[in-house]
Amino acid sequence: MTLLRSIVFQIAFYAVTAVFGVLLLPFMFMPRRWLWQGVRTWLQACLLVARYVGGIRSEITGRENIPKGPLLVAAKHQSAWETLALLLLFDDPTFILKRELTWIPIFGWYLWRAGMIPVDRGAGAVALKAMAERAAAECHKGRQILIFPEGTRRPAGAAPQYKFGVAHLYASLGVPCVPIGLNSGVFWPRRKPIRPGIIRAEILPAVPAKLPRGVFAARIEREIEASSNRLMAQGWAELGEDPPPQESGKVTKLSPLSRPVEKS
Repeated sequence: MTLLRSIVFQIAFYAVTAVFGVLLLPFMFMPRRWLWQGVRTWLQACLLVARYVGGIRSEITGRENIPKGPLLVAAKHQSAWETLALLLLFDDPTFILKRELTWIPIFGWYLWRAGMIPVDRGAGAVALKAMAERAAAECHKGRQILIFPEGTRRPAGAAPQYKFGVAHLYASLGVPCVPIGLNSGVFWPRRKPIRPGIIRAEILPAVPAKLPRGVFAARIEREIEASSNRLMAQGWAELGEDPPPQESGKVTKLSPLSRPVEKS
């Protein structure tokens, strides 16, 4: 039954995305603010499909911790859910994302028009510099910069693999950083059937600007992991399951984008 429901959900999810992909095409030639309003409607539609077809509800706490104006947002990344739901929390957000996503027909056009920030993860220090410069330009427009500090989705319960990029951005932007913990991977795991339940996210108090880079890196990892671990434990308890064995957190390939930041 879970597998069947997951298949129906995937069909409905991509059908809704295809419909909005066509309906929003005229917005490509309008001001970005107008396009964003259309995208918000698509995001809300996707979350409604998740709720009424997939049985996945959303619960987000801590909205009062989001300051106004430009800021950096560092969130745990376990599933597709946060790429949808977190965008709805902010006035004018932009994601740091891998460059390959912009190559997808139509979808990539929207990413480009929405002013997302693509990163060539194989370009090393050049990519890091380009990412920081582009993020600074968007920040100066008053936008909120969203980044996943681990760089990619990690299974629920996997050992953390925080990368250098988020600390570099924080140091270069000079704005507060809002950490977010969540448990989305318990119910919407990558390449596995979805499971009905409540995905919870917790918006934590903002980290003030201009802390030493190592202090910042240690703080957001500690706070995001503590929040996510608590929320995941709650999710597994609601499913009547034990947490899975923790995976290795070893990073095997290092680059300026992937190496851990010094935390001393």
